[in-house]
Amino acid sequence: MKLVATDLPEILIVETPVFEDDRGAFWESHHARKFGDIGIDAVFVQDAVSRSRKGTVRGLHFQEPNAQGKLVGVVAGAVIDVAVDIRPASPTFRRWIAVELNDTAGRLLWIPPGFAHGFRVLSDAATVTYKLTAFHSPEHEHVIRWNDPEIGIVWGIESAVMSKRDAEAPYLRDQRQLPPYASGD
Repeated sequence: MKLVATDLPEILIVETPVFEDDRGAFWESHHARKFGDIGIDAVFVQDAVSRSRKGTVRGLHFQEPNAQGKLVGVVAGAVIDVAVDIRPASPTFRRWIAVELNDTAGRLLWIPPGFAHGFRVLSDAATVTYKLTAFHSPEHEHVIRWNDPEIGIVWGIESAVMSKRDAEAPYLRDQRQLPPYASGD
């Protein structure tokens, strides 16, 4: 298991060994001791799964308060996974990263609390898994518009399949419940 840094220091790509033979492939999507050994000591309290069709964009979602860290993986298909720093006092506020996750690479994305998360489905369909550090709390969930020009995410599409809530989400500048930032976060 190894970590790959991204342009946002807190966001990490976790690459797990993939063992392949004539039957198929095997890899670990989580191992608390191995994750601790590479510096991810998160305690996960909930798992979630979403299945979406090609062209779908989900997000950009976050919770505040009750912020969630997310360990994101793909068990079927492929997505472009996006994380955005939404902590106003952070030196990387509004910056984003995009990472391709798929069902063959043994790759996961660690997104700590303080970041909005979304993804775009590249394959005909994709099944995305999330390990969460805080329980889903609908009353604390917020959405940022997927194509907010002040963030400038390059999704590679002009329009997307999405929920009405995501399509009509407010821009980042209109959010009232953004997470705090402290050095050492």
